[in-house]
Amino acid sequence: MDCTLVIHYVRHEFSEEALGKDNFNLAQQARQATFTAYSPYSHFCVGAAVLLDNGETVCGSNQENAAFGAGTCAERTALFYAHAHQPDVPVAAIAIAARKEGEDFTLTPISPCGICRQALVEAETRAGHPIRVLLCGRNEVWEFATVKDILPFTFESF
Repeated sequence: MDCTLVIHYVRHEFSEEALGKDNFNLAQQARQATFTAYSPYSHFCVGAAVLLDNGETVCGSNQENAAFGAGTCAERTALFYAHAHQPDVPVAAIAIAARKEGEDFTLTPISPCGICRQALVEAETRAGHPIRVLLCGRNEVWEFATVKDILPFTFESF
C-alpha cells in the first residue's frame, strides 16, 4: 500500500509582480496587522488578513493573555470576526505574516498552529470551496491552493 502524502504549493518572491496585485495586497494587509498584536509575553506579533468572497478584507492579530489559553491567534481573530459580522459571506483566502516585536518580518514564512489550521478547515467546509492560503515571509510567500494542503488528514464532522 502506497501511503505517500503530496503537498502542492507555489513559492513566490515578495513582490507585486511575482504575487499578482490581489495576493500582494492581501499579504501587505497581513503584514500591517502584525502592528496591532498584543504580545507582551512572547513578543511575537502575528497578523492575518482574510479575503471574503464579496471582496472585503478582515484583519486580525494575536492577542495574548496572562492566562495563556485565554489569548487567541491572529488567524482565528480574523476568521471569527468575519463570520460574526458577515456569516453568509464565505472566505476566499487568508494571508499570514509574523515578526518579532521591534524587528523585521520572519525570514521564512510561518504556518498556523494546529488549532488555527482546524478552524481554517471548518471555514473551508462552510465556504463550500477551497480557501487559498498565503504564508508570508520577509522575501517570499508560500501559496497553497487549499487549507487541506497545510493540514492533511483533516478532522471533519460526520
